[in-house]
Parts: sequence; structure tokens; C-alpha cells
Amino acid sequence: MWPMTEGLISPLAMRGPVRTAGVVGLQGAVSEHIDTLRRAFELEGERGEVVWVRRPSDLDRVDCLVLPGGESTTISKLLVTFDLHDRLVERAREGMPMLGTCAGMIVMCREGDYDVARTETSLLGVLSAQVDRNAFGRQRESFEADVEVEGLDSPFHAVFIRAPAVVRTWGDCRPVARLGDKIVMVRQGDLMAASFHPELTGDLRIHRLLLDLL
Repeated sequence: MWPMTEGLISPLAMRGPVRTAGVVGLQGAVSEHIDTLRRAFELEGERGEVVWVRRPSDLDRVDCLVLPGGESTTISKLLVTFDLHDRLVERAREGMPMLGTCAGMIVMCREGDYDVARTETSLLGVLSAQVDRNAFGRQRESFEADVEVEGLDSPFHAVFIRAPAVVRTWGDCRPVARLGDKIVMVRQGDLMAASFHPELTGDLRIHRLLLDLL
């Protein structure tokens, strides 16, 4: 699945200050994001550390963050339980780059749909966007598709698993990828969110978009 390791730059040749990327590690595809971020650092010859974020002290030491997929209601409740919810909002508003994928996209948005309200999912509200939680159907309707993403020179082969989609954006939030008539990736300043799972492919470019904001 992953690109070949030949050509990876030796740690001794890595350049620049050490930067720390974090992945919220409460539920969801955490280890896959960590592996992808590490490879993204290595392939560019950058000195980077990737850490699990489970508590506010972990969050305070990172320079950028991934909020992974999983189950959005569970993730939102765990963010509150582990005292991460409010601090995540603060860090986002302070300008920390952040990438939310699948359920992470849902939690980052300001407005949800009926299912978000019904399950009392506590959204971070850092993206000026409204999300449809099950826009592409249930788990059995998962699929893969090539998606044109603004800033990438060729389509990204995206994995959609019980995927959401953004219904509308306002203010500084804007669509950067669509699939048919659905918005599947948005960006607002240094905040990004995608409906799909970039960590489940060998393509590092979405994670590089995040690291390039550092």
C-alpha cells in the first residue's frame, strides 16, 4: 500500500527545526495517520515528530493536528471527557493548522444535520460549514473515487467510508474538492477537512498540504 522506501532521506541529512504533528488518539484511524505523517516528513527530508494527542498537555506541544475518522458522536464525547474540546477550539482560532478526515470533518464544522442534532454531537464549530453526516450512505455503500483537489497536480484516489459531505460554506471557508454535486473537501485559512480517508492510501499529498502550512 505504501510507496517504496527507497530514496528516503537519512535522518542525518534532514533539514530545518524539529516540528511536531499530532493526531488525536481517542478513537478512529489513528496509527494510519501517524504513519502517513512520519513518511510525509521523511520524504521531504524534514525533521518532524508525530505524537498521539490524548490530553491537553499533548495538544499544547504540537504545531499541527489531524482529527481522524471514526464515529463522530463518540469522538465528540471523548473530546469533552478528556478536556480537549475547548482547547482544540482555542488552538484552531490561534492559527494552528488542522486537518479533519471523515468524522473529523463532521466534528470541525459549525452546523450539522438532523443526525448530528439527534445524537447530540458536540461540534467544534471551527469551520464555517454545514455538514451532512451520512451524505454517501451507510458502511456497505463505501467506495473509492478519483477526486480533483485544489493545489494537487493530479487527482487524488480517495477512499470514502460512510462518508459525510459539506452542504454549504460561508465566510472564509471554501470548497477545494467536489465529487459530483457534493463538496468533499474544504479549507478555511489553515484549517482543512476532507470527507475521505487519505491515510488509507499510499498518497502523502493531503498530509503534505497540512505540513506545508507549518
